[in-house]
Amino acid sequence: MTVNKFIRKLLCLKGIIIKSYQFKTRDKALNLWVAPYKNGCLCPHCRRRCHILRIMDEPRHWRDIPVCGWSVYFWYYPRELMCPTHGRIQEDIPWAETYARITYRFEYLMIVYCQIMTQKSAAAILHIPTSTLSDMLHRVINRLRDGHRIRGLRTIGIDEISYCKGRKFATIVYDIERSCVVWVGRGKGRDTIDDFFNNNLSAFQKSKINWATCDMSRTYIGAIEDHCPNATLVLDRFHIAKALNDAVDEVRKEQWRSADPDERLSLKGLRWLLYKHSSNRSKKDSRILNNLQKGNRRIHRAWVLKDEFEQFWDYRTLWAAERFLKRWMTTALKSRLEPIRDFVDTLKRHKQHILPFIESRLTNAVAEGLNRVIKIVKNRASGFRTLSAFTDMIFLTVGDLNLPAQFPVSFRVL
Repeated sequence: MTVNKFIRKLLCLKGIIIKSYQFKTRDKALNLWVAPYKNGCLCPHCRRRCHILRIMDEPRHWRDIPVCGWSVYFWYYPRELMCPTHGRIQEDIPWAETYARITYRFEYLMIVYCQIMTQKSAAAILHIPTSTLSDMLHRVINRLRDGHRIRGLRTIGIDEISYCKGRKFATIVYDIERSCVVWVGRGKGRDTIDDFFNNNLSAFQKSKINWATCDMSRTYIGAIEDHCPNATLVLDRFHIAKALNDAVDEVRKEQWRSADPDERLSLKGLRWLLYKHSSNRSKKDSRILNNLQKGNRRIHRAWVLKDEFEQFWDYRTLWAAERFLKRWMTTALKSRLEPIRDFVDTLKRHKQHILPFIESRLTNAVAEGLNRVIKIVKNRASGFRTLSAFTDMIFLTVGDLNLPAQFPVSFRVL
């Protein structure tokens, strides 16, 4: 086996001829003089074989994937062609994008590494500076997503995340069925979400959205009702339960503030017990809470109402769930607990968006799970200075387009 053939087998090169090679021990670099194999002299636009006008005077080089700690470079003299359709043009380079300084194989490896590790670690493995990798990474992501359109959107979720100090927020739209992010916008106001519906979805696409879920933000609720006429909005179960927990905790705080020092001893440590779901409480916890019937009846009454409301999520028929909700709200209004009465007002305002949960069982859990992944990406980078850089990393990790799959199979080196 010749050395050229050995290098070609080692690097898994397909469609490329190695004419010569050169080792630079001092720089730990392997320079390969290459040429296309049966796919040269092609127009980069129409892929037509054209007449050669001249060969460039200066060679170009492209960085390829490192091997055993050695950097690998491709060297080649591009040829200028005369295309009948596009005129005078440089030939298509089969192993790299036009004007790029790295090969497709290097781009693929860089994309895969940055999905699972920090950019600093990926740069160390690929033997390039971190700043250089960052520039190339965002350039590749933008190129692969250029022209991509949102398709097949049937169930959406909307939520916001913070991305920088100073209370800076971004609105994220999720495809709940495919568990991915389809859009990221700056801010969390009505203008931001209107921009998504007006500029990214057609009227036909908006009419095809059947289900939507979000928190109790009036901005998101109003936008979904205005732009998605056929969508059934389901408020997230987690946010409803959180609002009830906050109301119960407010009752506890009121009693704590009005209690004398001796009474506070009996109320100490109740906060997390009141937050617990009934399925997660021990017998000891239930015994402590039941003792409140004699120690503090207002907190006990709030806790009983909270436990009773948990049954609502287990109903399977709409008429039974609606009957239960009506009876529970009547009982809660008679409790004379203002925080609980305020929660009842919230239920009345959003009743038409809470009851559809019984039939759809739809929650924002997928969005919250993706939010966790997004926070990991943010923490892994120790924060982002700009939203555009953060958006690129979101699309790379949990976007609706699988970026590594956009490369031809022959360039996927893993």
